[in-house]
Parts: sequence; structure tokens; C-alpha cells
Amino acid sequence: MRKVEVYAYDENWPLKFTEEASKLRELFRSELIDIHHIGSTSVPELKAKPIIDIMPVVKDISIVDTYNDAMKGIGYEPKGENGIPGRRYFEKGGNARSHHVHIYQGGSDDITRHLVFRDYLIAHPTERDDYGELKERLARQFPYDIESYINAKNHLVDEIQQKALEWNK
Repeated sequence: MRKVEVYAYDENWPLKFTEEASKLRELFRSELIDIHHIGSTSVPELKAKPIIDIMPVVKDISIVDTYNDAMKGIGYEPKGENGIPGRRYFEKGGNARSHHVHIYQGGSDDITRHLVFRDYLIAHPTERDDYGELKERLARQFPYDIESYINAKNHLVDEIQQKALEWNK
């Protein structure tokens, strides 16, 4: 069973992103348009689960499935869309999860959603800190129940997301 643990920001998270992004660039080569560090580990000073979220943007999402074996070769488990149409999702590390890869096709609204959420928290330290405190509290409240942890923070995530989208206009 995986324990929900939230840590203080780690200065090594950007380096871990860079190292893994390099592997993904090598793998996807000309299919890749861009690659972004997203999620809580991409926001300096935000408390987070120590899982690096990576968002490659590709030319054609349908080609990604042909890379499943190659992704397994660098330690990832393919999860298909995993509940989000138009995405391909991969996990690394099993119960000791270290990385999530969320692949979208260029032009997807989900790309903007992820990037403005990140950028908004970077630009609004009070909201960043409030979000981090909530995550820390919920990790203590639901240490072995990731679903309850996620559900309990969804209201604030949705609220921040709406503010971020307005802020980005």
C-alpha cells in the first residue's frame, strides 16, 4: 500500500525533471513538440508529494501507443488515457512512485490548464502556501487513502484553476 506523504520543496526536483526529460526527448525525438515540468514539484517552495510530473507535447497522440515498449524499457508502466480522453499516461516506480508522464497532443486545452495552474501558483505565493498547507494536512488525515486525499483537495484545486484561467486571459 502506498503512503501519501507531502514534503517541503526539494531543490533537486527541477534536476530530476531535467534528467528524465532528457530520456523522453531521446525516446520521442521528432514526435516531440515540447516538454514541461508540471504539478506541485514544478512550483518553487510548494510542499508536494515527491513525484515529478512531466508533460511532453507531441505532434500526434495516436502514435504514442507505439512507444509503450520503449517506455517500459526506461521504467514506465503505460496506463493509456487513464480517465482523461486525449492523454497518454505513464507511471514510474510502482508503489514508490517517482515520476508521472502526461502526454498530450499539441493544441490540447489540458496543456494550457496545467501550465497556467503552475504559473499562477508561482506568481501567487500566499495561495501556493495555502495549497501546500492543505496538502500537508490531508496527507496526515488520509495517510493510506490517496483517493480521499485527492478528493479532499479537489475543491481548492478547482478554485485555483478557475482563478488561474482568468488570470491568464
